[in-house]
Amino acid sequence: MTKVSKPPAMSLPEEGLRRIPLRPVQDERERLFHAIAPGYATPMTGPPSPRCDIAIVGGGLAGGLAALALAAKRPDLDVRLVEAGAVGGNHIWSFFDGDIAKRDRWLVAPLVRHHWPAYDVRFPGHARTLRMGYKSITGEALAEAVAAALPAGHLIADRALHVAPDHVLLAAGGRLDARHVIDARGAGNASALICGWQAFVGQALTVRGGHGLARPVVMDATVEQADGYRFAYLLPLDAETIFIEDTCYGDSPDLDVAAARARIRAYAEAQGWKVKKAVAREETGVLPVVIAGDFDRYWPRSDRTARIGVRAGAFHATTGYSLPDAVRTASDLPGLIGPDLPALLRDRAAASWRRQRFYRMLGAMLFRAAEPDERYRIFERFYRLPSGLIARFYAGRSRRGDKLRLLVGRPPVPIGRAVAALRRFDWR
Repeated sequence: MTKVSKPPAMSLPEEGLRRIPLRPVQDERERLFHAIAPGYATPMTGPPSPRCDIAIVGGGLAGGLAALALAAKRPDLDVRLVEAGAVGGNHIWSFFDGDIAKRDRWLVAPLVRHHWPAYDVRFPGHARTLRMGYKSITGEALAEAVAAALPAGHLIADRALHVAPDHVLLAAGGRLDARHVIDARGAGNASALICGWQAFVGQALTVRGGHGLARPVVMDATVEQADGYRFAYLLPLDAETIFIEDTCYGDSPDLDVAAARARIRAYAEAQGWKVKKAVAREETGVLPVVIAGDFDRYWPRSDRTARIGVRAGAFHATTGYSLPDAVRTASDLPGLIGPDLPALLRDRAAASWRRQRFYRMLGAMLFRAAEPDERYRIFERFYRLPSGLIARFYAGRSRRGDKLRLLVGRPPVPIGRAVAALRRFDWR
């Protein structure tokens, strides 16, 4: 496991803080909690009641991180997490060091399972190594940390049938009342968005004799371009284990898993890798790449239930990645708890939607101006730009100069088609 730095000390709000006497760490579950919240006691345990302070619905990335942050910074609150399946699911989430502000790294540092100092990209006419730190966390790491942080009975293995601002109706027949319900169940009203799609299938394979890769390949676009911008994504998890993801920026959310598996096998064979038959893990997904939409339809003002994560529209419009937003929101969440929580979270999400107008414009050019098998040229040109610009782009913090640099010069798509694509949508 990659060594990570010790999280910095944190301060807690004094008002209403219930002091809990510290006692020695008793087991692995408590050790994990102390890694997330150094210096604080293990949360009190006891029979859970049908009422709590915070009910988080959805144990994916956003919901799991929110539970960890609240357990660490607000141990005075009774927090429940409602998730029918495994917390974190069967996922690997990766991020660039620049995606996470220093003040927020305490939250994800204990979850990191792999770390590399650089990564590669490959295109038909360009290859490059970028000296940027790249890290990965797993669903299993998130699940272990959440189990350690929440008291017994506060992780509710059930499905929510109905979610309201102050209560959740459970499939098993119970009702959980809360001061605040936070909806973190994934995508909201997709009909409010105009999207392209990033569809992927990833498999962890064991290579006899080793795969020989020292660092990730975030994009290998030297593969055949069909039905969209297609590339292989490679994570060397150890000397013999390689995670290969077949990814396509396409026009449809449909995912042909069998075809993707065949492409992964063909890619491994083309590298000369002798792969064992067993697949260590498999992950599938379809991420929205937002071109345009109506935020007020996606999260209506009339909906007073707090939202976080993809449910709040908090993801990068061009890449579909939600980890940087999930970390920022979870880290800030303990300080937002109060009667205005739903309004504060909606205001944050609406502000993020406005800031991402430029990224939606790029999505329009990608999906409406470029031919599917020519879309790779946009990314090939992008990866010729300065590394700082690339880092800020992925973090969703592009500067005005970055945006101009992305647009000036010889365009990778026909100018007439780019102008026509931009005129089709409302960019408010």
